[in-house]
Amino acid sequence: MVQKIEKPQKVRSHSDGRDEISRWQTAQPDNYFLADEHLIALLEHLWEPEVFRANRAPLEKFGREAATIVDVAVRKANETENLPRLKRFSVNGTRTEEVEHSLDHHIAGRLIYDSGAMSVYEEPGNNLLALALFYLSSFNGEAGHNCPLACTAGVIKTLQFASSDTLRSKYLPRLLDSQYDTRFHGAQFLTEIQGGSDVGANACVALKSGTDEWLISGEKWFCSNVTADVALVTARPEGAGPGTKGLGLFLVPRRLDDGSVNGIYINRLKDKLGTRSLATAEIEFRNAVAYAASPLESGFQVAMDNVINTSRLYNAVGSAGAARRACIIAATYAANRTAFGKPIATFPLVAQILKDMTAETDAITAGSLYLAHLRDQIELGFHQPGDEAFFRFTVNLNKYRSSVSATNVIRQAIEVLGGNGAIETFSVLPRLLRDSLVFEAWEGAHNTLIVQSLRDVIRHRLHEPFFSKLRQMLGDHSEINELSAAVDDLAKGDEQTGSVAFRKLADQMMYLFYRACAV
Repeated sequence: MVQKIEKPQKVRSHSDGRDEISRWQTAQPDNYFLADEHLIALLEHLWEPEVFRANRAPLEKFGREAATIVDVAVRKANETENLPRLKRFSVNGTRTEEVEHSLDHHIAGRLIYDSGAMSVYEEPGNNLLALALFYLSSFNGEAGHNCPLACTAGVIKTLQFASSDTLRSKYLPRLLDSQYDTRFHGAQFLTEIQGGSDVGANACVALKSGTDEWLISGEKWFCSNVTADVALVTARPEGAGPGTKGLGLFLVPRRLDDGSVNGIYINRLKDKLGTRSLATAEIEFRNAVAYAASPLESGFQVAMDNVINTSRLYNAVGSAGAARRACIIAATYAANRTAFGKPIATFPLVAQILKDMTAETDAITAGSLYLAHLRDQIELGFHQPGDEAFFRFTVNLNKYRSSVSATNVIRQAIEVLGGNGAIETFSVLPRLLRDSLVFEAWEGAHNTLIVQSLRDVIRHRLHEPFFSKLRQMLGDHSEINELSAAVDDLAKGDEQTGSVAFRKLADQMMYLFYRACAV
């Protein structure tokens, strides 16, 4: 018997490993839009051909800027020495309540706002374009500006759909301004320490002061984009009832008309796990001048429809953008990194992880952008009966599912990179993971969204328009019917005892919705 002599493998040197890493770095896209074939296919499907052609140029331009200048600036802005710093007083002792940001923070912000991410809202029916731009920006994580974009969009929609002509004419033009140095940006200060997700426990008080003005006093516990030019704030008018029905929604400018700081005091900046280049603070209002942003009796509902739902949709799209960046990083790394004589992408376990990551990211991207498109249809009056109820219900479950999926995808990308994946200076993946964990908590933690959605099932039967829409998209088949029957059974109980079972059903509902969007 002749013994087979195996050819000895070449001994790999340190330079071989460095060459592989260099090739991986070179393989990173220089245009996020052109690198994302799935995004392009989705937009071609959702838009009419002439609309896609008109919107392609700004998307391609910003896709290039986001992958090059913005990416570099955001990396630098997130270095420890460049994080936001509280500066409450000027050199001469004047109270300013300012937050200092690095030069790189402003470089990124200038290009993000110049993309038209907010100015496109000047015309109704541009949610999909705004959120496609936001998706590309979110390849860089929260980036110090993406939370402010979401909050500003909520202020814009509140002014457009619920506020007085006086407030609209005074503040809307500046919020729609695409010039970074002159634009206004917005925030939403809702959370208080004693309430958290229980907004009905809020204790900030609003006192009437003159014909149009109110004075707000109290504390807010989680205030992101703390130096926003205007903030939407929930407060209870003196004498109003308890719970959310007694809350009004008020617009609070950061500065008064004479340029002085309003009665807003920054107590401290939060030291957060993620989104670290975004200034988040605890603040106190001391007779801060405010204006009713909507009729007092509808304050909480206006906040839900125009502020919270907007932020939840932005949160989902931001999660999808970060997940896509993780997919690209992992796929290019696996294609260039070798082990045991071949690229690690050829190993079945790695190949399976990459496929799972892509499928999950495709799903949450398709679902989130479909909801943006549906909101366009609703605003333009082209929607069908039941679409508004479908949007209200699905935007909540989609926020929950997309944030969980994005964290899973980013964690899997880190696994593909092995030990290198855990190194902050090797790739943006550790920062994306930390940002994603914050995204999971923002705009409603998982339990809050599950219970709220089940409450909508029990009280308003919003699962019915949800399944009706799925039947329109997928046809009437057994999987939809079985899932619908299971949710119907839960609707006969109460939201607390049924919430554990509903979480599993919610996952199934969202994956069915994503399948419908893919079809």
